[in-house]
Amino acid sequence: MPISDVSSDLTIDVGASSFALHKFPLVSRSGRIRRHLLEAKDSKVSRISLPLVPGGSEAFELAAKFCYGINVEITLSNVAMLRCAAHFLEMTDEYADKSLETRTEVYLKDMVLPNIANSISVLHKCETLLPMAEDINLVNRIITAIVNNACKEQLSSGLLKLEHNYPTKGLSNLEPETPADWWGKSLSVLNLDFFQRVLSAMKLKGLKQDLISKILINYAQNSLQGIVIRDPQLVKGNYLDLELQKKQRVLVETMVSLLPTQSRKSSVPMAFLSSLLKGAIAHTASTSCRTDLERRIGLQLDQAILEDILIPASSHGNNHSPMYDTDSVLRIFSIFLNLDEDDDDDNHLRNDDDMMYNFDSPGSPKQSSIIKVSKLLDNYLAEVALDSNLTPSKFIALAELLPDHARVVTDGLYRAVDIFLKVHPNIKDSERYRLCKTIDSQKLSQEACSHAAQNERLPVQMAVQVLYFEQIRLRNAMNGGHNQFFFGSLNGHQFPQRSSSGAGSGAISPRDNYASVRRENRELKLEVARMRMRLTDLEKDHVSMKQELVRTHPANKLFKSFTKKLSKLNALFRINSVKPLMSKANSESRFFFQKRRCHSVG
Repeated sequence: MPISDVSSDLTIDVGASSFALHKFPLVSRSGRIRRHLLEAKDSKVSRISLPLVPGGSEAFELAAKFCYGINVEITLSNVAMLRCAAHFLEMTDEYADKSLETRTEVYLKDMVLPNIANSISVLHKCETLLPMAEDINLVNRIITAIVNNACKEQLSSGLLKLEHNYPTKGLSNLEPETPADWWGKSLSVLNLDFFQRVLSAMKLKGLKQDLISKILINYAQNSLQGIVIRDPQLVKGNYLDLELQKKQRVLVETMVSLLPTQSRKSSVPMAFLSSLLKGAIAHTASTSCRTDLERRIGLQLDQAILEDILIPASSHGNNHSPMYDTDSVLRIFSIFLNLDEDDDDDNHLRNDDDMMYNFDSPGSPKQSSIIKVSKLLDNYLAEVALDSNLTPSKFIALAELLPDHARVVTDGLYRAVDIFLKVHPNIKDSERYRLCKTIDSQKLSQEACSHAAQNERLPVQMAVQVLYFEQIRLRNAMNGGHNQFFFGSLNGHQFPQRSSSGAGSGAISPRDNYASVRRENRELKLEVARMRMRLTDLEKDHVSMKQELVRTHPANKLFKSFTKKLSKLNALFRINSVKPLMSKANSESRFFFQKRRCHSVG
């Protein structure tokens, strides 16, 4: 403490620290210490306790040095602490000129509030100075300064881009630096409450959504870094684990609440939305939070990849639960398919040229997006089909989700169904038939048709249907392709016929094309012959099984004896009735057999 020849006459306790000081310099600059001494019953009080000094002993030591006239350097790391301590100790101009409160205010106005990075640094220091920093309105002032400066940066950046696009002063070809590249990342040092307040104020002020998205993604990546995702059901009353789960859940829900407005052209990357949804499911976030994320993903599903929709399911401690949350994915795809023009916030900004599209034609933006989504769904089905715990009903619901025009080729769906039938060989025949019904045999490639015709996991009806459509395709190819039935017109769009080599038919000469068709026809006949043999074998097995059942039945012996006796009686009556009426019987019996021949099968 300050060196003085006069012995100390006042000891001040701040937390665990004690300071031996003198009354006169403290009373001359601190209104709080003066009031303590005046209100004390003992006029010779020599000890004061100040346990609630903002910033603790460190802040009080600097304030005490200031009272003794020692030069105290104000910096970004201590200005918030000194400003709060000055208010607590009442070190204002009321008691002395050039007070600590005045000096800290000058530093804030000159060095902190005009600069975004400095403001963020000081705001971070305020986290340990609550509630005093809130009481003196320091937090709100800094947040307002950050938002205003961010808007100024955005405006200046826009003007630079405008001058770059329309050069009048010979600017360089370099793009102006994005503000988030130098100050947005520093927001990640703030706690969740302060960060939420800053970003909410930016949204209200009209900061660009792409800039808000960058700030949000950077904060989430730094906040979630190193956090291990655990199954809440595996936590057995551990207080720390429960607190971690709660912290993660609050963090995810806050991130979702700060996302920009929902739109088909949202600036939020799909990978970030997917990671938030996975975190929301893992940490049992609120239903509204998960619903909001599912809708956002559904609005821009055509931008997703397979990894984005492979959402792990919450196991709830059950080893027989599915690996993936197919219910959430089903809702996401349903949202995409049910999109309406009113769902697009930017609908009023659409160009007239875009409005001229026919949204049901294959060349329209909507149709091209649906085709992308159909490929994504087929890949997803092939992946989840490997899960032995996935129920057939959920897989069928996903397979039946898309409309008929969504798939140009159904090879991907056929591959997924084949994998599912291989992993789930014991599903019901009704489920097997319903699952295979989702595959349009007319849209299978030649390779897929060949595989399906020999696939014993498929119902026989589908194999025959595949061969039938393949035969029609070959017949149309031999006729010059005038009657396109297989790979024919779809919503007015013609698709090229496939040849055996996989190339377009226009690249093959007529002679080679005819030879190829004949070869394919022979292969098809062989496949039909194999199918007939399979059907014959099945019929033989069916007949042998019936015979075996009849042979082993207990009433079989009684039935045989009864038929023998009945045949004897018929023979006896036939002999007695034929002799008297021989001539008439011949004509009637001839007519009788003629009538029976008319009704016979063969």
